Amino acid sequence: MDEHDQLARQFEKHRGHLRAVAYRMLGSLAEAEDAVQEAWLRLSRSDTSDVGNLGGWLTTVVSRVCLDTLRSRKSRREQFVPDPIVTREDSGPGPEEQAVQVDAIGLALLVVLETLAPAERLAFVLHDMFGVSFDEIASIVNKSPAATRQLASRARRRVQGRPAGDGDPGRQREVVNAFLAASRGGDFEALLELLAPDVVLRADAGAATVELAGPAVSKVIRGARAVVEQAMMFRRMSPYTELALVNGLPGTATVVNGRLMGVMDLTVVDGKITEINILADVDRLEQLPIPA
Repeated sequence: MDEHDQLARQFEKHRGHLRAVAYRMLGSLAEAEDAVQEAWLRLSRSDTSDVGNLGGWLTTVVSRVCLDTLRSRKSRREQFVPDPIVTREDSGPGPEEQAVQVDAIGLALLVVLETLAPAERLAFVLHDMFGVSFDEIASIVNKSPAATRQLASRARRRVQGRPAGDGDPGRQREVVNAFLAASRGGDFEALLELLAPDVVLRADAGAATVELAGPAVSKVIRGARAVVEQAMMFRRMSPYTELALVNGLPGTATVVNGRLMGVMDLTVVDGKITEINILADVDRLEQLPIPA
């Protein structure tokens, strides 16, 4: 085995971790994969003979690539829904799903991370999710360790302001199934009973048009009654909607003629739905690695 092959084998040992870091930084599976691939290219062109911690070196490289990507983005829309990771309930976890299960990050948390400034997001993800020291992070964002600590603190306050889900797959499956049953039956009262009073529905349709539901409109809706008023949208698509795992917890996937048309992620707190995130941008959905 030559030196290049040995380096490639070492890199593959870290690929899952690097993908997990990049996904949390960017909320995009395609961009995360691009960042990991860029790390490999930089590694293959570098002299790493004096690198004592290859995993740390690669994490720093991926983090810098992600920071550049975040800074180059145009301003995000409030209703932006990050890429979900979708698997069948009866299938084992694939590589993408395994990456998510590092800390079971949900779409709701990724939505909050989208509101952070790039340096805040990097500091929070690296320190709070992956235990990277503030001294190491400081060298990436070109700030002092004290200033870097403040970045993470501001991000943490924003994240802690969101209601965390129960994280109980069995209980969440019951609520999602009840939501689907009420939607299919047009039972508005049952839907209202499932929703928290201050529930937030966030739909990201991009520029897409859903053939069966008419024009797909990106929107943010707040409050249980306002969300229930959208129930006809759920009912129209419900014959094509089935239970699926979305970032490791029960959610739904809508498939029409073999084509993924929507993914819905629900946050359940104390048996009530507090947040619904829907990705209905078919252009983005077509790019997701969805198993048959």
